Amino acid sequence: MSKAVSKSQFKPRSLEFFRRVQETGEELIITDRGKPVLKLVPYHEEPDLAMARLRNSVVSYRDPLEPVAANEWEALS
Repeated sequence: MSKAVSKSQFKPRSLEFFRRVQETGEELIITDRGKPVLKLVPYHEEPDLAMARLRNSVVSYRDPLEPVAANEWEALS
């Protein structure tokens, strides 16, 4: 579960929060007047699971300028 802090709490203790996110891997939500505005997450070199699933899934790529499945689209009028 992500922890949330206000911008005013985050500003003077930002290095402390950076270290905590880095060490624990827990996300931190930064709020402005109670509304979430930023999410601080740890950096990972490995690709996301969704991207890993898509890797090598394109079978062929003939003409990059040609629309995909052009005959399946309805003309907008």
